[in-house]
Amino acid sequence: MQVLPTSAIDVREDARWAFIVGAPRCGTTSLSRYLASHPDVCFSRPKESHYFAQADLRGLSDRTLRLRVQREYLARFFSQPRSSPVLAEGSVTYIYVPEQVEPILRLWPQAKFVIGVRSPFTMLPSLHQRLCYIGDETERDFSRAWNLVAERREGRSIPRSCVAPRWLDYWEAGRLGKYVEQFLDTVGRDRCFVYLFDDFISDPARVYSKLLTFLDLPDDGRLDYPTHRDSRDYKIGWLQRAVMRPPQSLVMLASKGYRRVLSAGPEPELGWVGKAALAARERILAWNMAPAPAIRIEPEIRSQMTAMFKDDIARLGELLNRDLSSWLDDQGSLFADFSEHRLRAERRKRLVRQVSAAKGSAALPG
Repeated sequence: MQVLPTSAIDVREDARWAFIVGAPRCGTTSLSRYLASHPDVCFSRPKESHYFAQADLRGLSDRTLRLRVQREYLARFFSQPRSSPVLAEGSVTYIYVPEQVEPILRLWPQAKFVIGVRSPFTMLPSLHQRLCYIGDETERDFSRAWNLVAERREGRSIPRSCVAPRWLDYWEAGRLGKYVEQFLDTVGRDRCFVYLFDDFISDPARVYSKLLTFLDLPDDGRLDYPTHRDSRDYKIGWLQRAVMRPPQSLVMLASKGYRRVLSAGPEPELGWVGKAALAARERILAWNMAPAPAIRIEPEIRSQMTAMFKDDIARLGELLNRDLSSWLDDQGSLFADFSEHRLRAERRKRLVRQVSAAKGSAALPG
């Protein structure tokens, strides 16, 4: 197959696209990594462009839309040559702006979308931990961050290092029933593959196999399913924010993905000084990293979350034809204790048992 620059060929209407649109902290990074290693998939660099969430292209003519997308999107995030029949990206902001994905359907009528959902009682604390780690959130305690939402909606108490204040609205981010319904109504249910994070954690091979079938992709023979972007913590807050969210004058010292999203054009080549600075950045991050603590939701906050999300969870269950009432169980404890590492540790144990069993079966005579 001829290898061409992606930007030269893929504004065609018959191009095959897969968009992993969210929700955050639902295993989308792991799924993206799996797809990126599939020989028939060309994945964006970085995984999350957020392009169609940041640019409202709905009012453009077809010709102008194609020119802008080719210049601002394909040339920036798919600049690598490729021969793969499917292109993909994974911006978790798209689930919250379903109206702005309409241009995607105009450009690529065959586009498909992947949606992951998760209990807000675990998704939101995990999101909060991630925002703290990348520097967008400075309030380390989830309960206090939850109580700051009203102020932040008015533009107050927003950290100076925060790039996307919308993520600090935990009240709205947890309404997955609302946004999944809007997204399905916008693009059509038949275009969407929806999975539960619970299912992905317990049996990633099954979810990935179903996803490949949905995308009309052949089995790539994957046997291992590592996790990515597990929750992390840090030792020194100001140092973490300085490295993860540097001021504009030092943005070249940020991560490559962060630089590419902020940049308006092609990324300039780094000299030896820039490369040395980035290497030092990685060493600082490694030294400053700490294990994420278990998350404890205070009873009062959990009661507020239950009142806020109960109807939304019921609606999501109806949309997916799944009973999600277990998400509301409090288990009668003083604190609703959740540790993402515990879930992932259990998953790793199951995978080890499965691999061991497979090896044992293969070794049996006859």
